[in-house]
Amino acid sequence: MAARPLMEITDAAAARVKMLVEKAGGNVVGLRVGVKNGGCAGMSYTVEMAEEKRPGESLVEDKGATVLIDPKAILFLIGARMDFATSKLSATFVFENPNETASCGCGESVSLTPVSEEALQDYTV
Repeated sequence: MAARPLMEITDAAAARVKMLVEKAGGNVVGLRVGVKNGGCAGMSYTVEMAEEKRPGESLVEDKGATVLIDPKAILFLIGARMDFATSKLSATFVFENPNETASCGCGESVSLTPVSEEALQDYTV
């Protein structure tokens, strides 16, 4: 059985990542995704421009988009799906993550449980 990618990127997310990288110019190689402590549920997702691949980062390339996963976030993002959603009031990356155990009412923070080391064998990290 072939290993699954660490994180899935939807068509909408891939299009947005490519557009942001193109608009940023030559120094940006992709978007960096991670998690940080904070918010009422305990953690929140981070998305920032990446000018280079840092040691220990995992690379997800899908549909022409490049996403780098912060090494501290890998166990929290295994199996997640990155999408891009727009509404009348916002446009943002959203994550469907099987590792979420709870989220706050405002949708800005989540509780995440890392996957086990054994589960890593099923994914390309």
